[in-house]
Amino acid sequence: MKKTLLVLAAFAAAGVAQAQSNDTLKKIKDTGVVTMGVRESSGALSFTLGDGKYVGYHVELCQRVLADVEKQVGKKLEIKYQPVTSQNRIPLVQNGTVDIECGSTTNNATRQKDVAFAVTTYVEEVRIATHANAGITSISQLNGKKVATTTGTTSVQTLRKNERATGVNFEEVFGKDHADSFLLLESGRADAFVMDGQILAGLISKSKNPNDFKIVGEVLSVEPIAIMIRKDDPAFKKVVDTTLTGLMKSGEINKIYDKWFMQPIPPANTKVGLPASEATKAAWANPNDKPMEDYAKK
Repeated sequence: MKKTLLVLAAFAAAGVAQAQSNDTLKKIKDTGVVTMGVRESSGALSFTLGDGKYVGYHVELCQRVLADVEKQVGKKLEIKYQPVTSQNRIPLVQNGTVDIECGSTTNNATRQKDVAFAVTTYVEEVRIATHANAGITSISQLNGKKVATTTGTTSVQTLRKNERATGVNFEEVFGKDHADSFLLLESGRADAFVMDGQILAGLISKSKNPNDFKIVGEVLSVEPIAIMIRKDDPAFKKVVDTTLTGLMKSGEINKIYDKWFMQPIPPANTKVGLPASEATKAAWANPNDKPMEDYAKK
């Protein structure tokens, strides 16, 4: 009996520790610091200007969120920017290193077991980028080709599952981040690069010769992209969602989107030139945190 009580006490203590570790608002208030996870090269969603400066559509949305968090905790906060990769972003949110991840993360059912997502702020279409003169226009033409993808992303898994990919055999080559994957394509070490369409469009627009590349073929999947936070932290999620939903209802999110996707952006003052898709507009009209699997349902 005594042993049973000790085991129960240990479980109870673990539960308290878990609850405390997931009280992000308390952590932020106590320390006066909040850490934002950002990406080096996630298209117009999140990218670096160098010297520790990060900007983009999701970075700005997170800055709006954190302005409201400051009001909630009643103090000015120091915002730290923590670069994350496709491989380490989820562990860094789970272990408390990153409080809010503002990159290009797909909300799917598997990830929802480990982390939580705010309401969807961007709906992505996964596509294929290739050299303009490569003659590749569909999945079937990737047979025997080298296809670049970024380590830790879902894009090539999505490609392999596509019904049109049946019998298509290609070799995967991995980039450590999206810029590295695009370099594989640019340098001829890959014949195609499979990734989120806006990331591809952003990388092409910033390349030395944008006309040398094009986005081709079928839409491989439709994926809700969202800001990521720790799981089982309803108070913090409520603050994040309330800010984002407010921007959607006021129409302010349209202006923020236009700024990053339709206007010239730094550092080269080039335009991504990607209007908001109907799926993205639908997510703004009906805010939700549904995973990718719900979008695949017919």
